[in-house]
Amino acid sequence: MFKKVLFASVALLTVATGAMAEDLKEFRIGILGGENEADRLKSYQCMVDKLPSVLGVEKVSLFPAADYDGVVQGLLGGTLDYAELGASGYAKIYLANAKAVEPILTTVQTDGSMGYHSVLVARKDKGYKTLEDLKGKKLGFADPDSTSGYLVPNVTLPEALGMPVKEFFASTGFGGGHENLVLEVLKGNFDAGTTWASGVGEFKDGYTSGNLRKMVDKGILNMDDLVQLWESPLIPNGPIVVRSSMDQGMKAKFKDFMMGLPKSDPACFSAIQGGDFKSYTEVNVDFYKPIIDARKAVIGG
Repeated sequence: MFKKVLFASVALLTVATGAMAEDLKEFRIGILGGENEADRLKSYQCMVDKLPSVLGVEKVSLFPAADYDGVVQGLLGGTLDYAELGASGYAKIYLANAKAVEPILTTVQTDGSMGYHSVLVARKDKGYKTLEDLKGKKLGFADPDSTSGYLVPNVTLPEALGMPVKEFFASTGFGGGHENLVLEVLKGNFDAGTTWASGVGEFKDGYTSGNLRKMVDKGILNMDDLVQLWESPLIPNGPIVVRSSMDQGMKAKFKDFMMGLPKSDPACFSAIQGGDFKSYTEVNVDFYKPIIDARKAVIGG
């Protein structure tokens, strides 16, 4: 029953914006960790170029954190204006301070869905064919604040395994983000690991979007080296959040810019999202309530 409630929120919701003005000279963007910093900065350079004139600010600054929690703490402390989070990362912020940020948009997959999947992958040359083959092996998670890389596997994997994760696997650990986690699996430091993927398209391509697709596009992953042994139910796509104390006029300008980005600059849209998506759509906190409840139950905050 809990699992059904957890994934029942993948539906369209809307929020309203007002119009005021804010004298903000610098717009600060937080970027989640787990991927090479130079690649993250390159992906967001188009935002640095475009947003000053859109928002009327003097400059846009990028803050690539070493891990998920770096961005979470920046948003909680009010030192960041915008970030793109996983649902569990947003839940962590909400449970600490429900008024710190507002979720305003999320992505829509190429097939029209508003979710993605946690996938468990292993090296193909290890010969693993099913989950049962991993019994007594070492499992790697991406990050403790990752929805697909930690929270959802801990909620849904036990049903597939027939027992709690920690009883099935000999040990578990963290890979330091999604990209690093897959690299650790390829190095043999973990027998298998959890990461995120759209689940749309072909596995051999790394799907249409997600960590695997980003790694393939960067030339650091050959999908022939991996095998997928498990896929979660659909997870709500993570939110674009903005600082709640930002006035409504600034929020409206930013939101309008983002809504138009898939058509005005498809390359920028693809770069910051990491693959092929259809568009953005509006969301509010209700879209993430099941994930908030799951995080509170599994992690406690």
